[in-house]
Amino acid sequence: MSPFTGSATRTPDWQHLRCEYVDGVATVTLARPEKLNALTFGAYADLRDLLAELSREKSVRALVLAGEGRGFCSGGDVDEIIGATLSMNTSQLLDFNRMTGQVVRAVRECPFPVIAAVHGVAAGAGAVLALAADFRVADPSARFAFLFTRVGLSGGDMGAAYLLPRVVGLGHATRLLMLGEPVRAPEAERIGLISELTEEGHANEAAQALAHRLAEGPALAYAQTKALLTAELDMPLSASVELDASTQALLMNGEDYAEFHAAFTEKRPPKWRGR
Repeated sequence: MSPFTGSATRTPDWQHLRCEYVDGVATVTLARPEKLNALTFGAYADLRDLLAELSREKSVRALVLAGEGRGFCSGGDVDEIIGATLSMNTSQLLDFNRMTGQVVRAVRECPFPVIAAVHGVAAGAGAVLALAADFRVADPSARFAFLFTRVGLSGGDMGAAYLLPRVVGLGHATRLLMLGEPVRAPEAERIGLISELTEEGHANEAAQALAHRLAEGPALAYAQTKALLTAELDMPLSASVELDASTQALLMNGEDYAEFHAAFTEKRPPKWRGR
């Protein structure tokens, strides 16, 4: 995303999310524990707008997405979204579904790593939010369920039919999206849906540790790696290696590349600047 902004400044408070910033790490917490952090129209919109804001800044180097209370996110609120959509016309429904997709695109396209800290339920839209993250750190209580067919909708919601086969393979993705059955942490780790399985109750702690490790590293290298991973999913090999070559040539002119050589020569840790 472009770093150029208009007159608007960073939003200080978000109505549907809790945001904290420490040493280059943003922690975004879904904070409706009484509803298992079920998403509302406002929560979707806040996530979309927050990620756009952070993507234009240079201060955030990693983001942790977490859920307060007993679970990560139970998906769209049955009353506030499913009930409301029954009275919407096609144009309104298209606007809503496009907005949910914009959230997933924002997670995939933001120039910093996103770590989902998952405990308890990650269902429906909550499962897709975790899926869109670069890393999924989960504890043994985690269970993922792509429930869209269970409510009479396509399992390919919010980009799930694009992302899930690329993470776990077409066979597992077909089963998860068609049947909507929950996948508990041990199986999720086995099929590659979980990046790191922690001890009980330690998902947030491990996600924070990973985020701070990433925040201290070469931010521009991470940003370009993430961009290439997303862009090259649909490219032929010839286009991919050409894009890799162009990216590396640009990074070889960067300060971090020269800093690595200087640090290696002087036998000290590199001081990454993200440039």
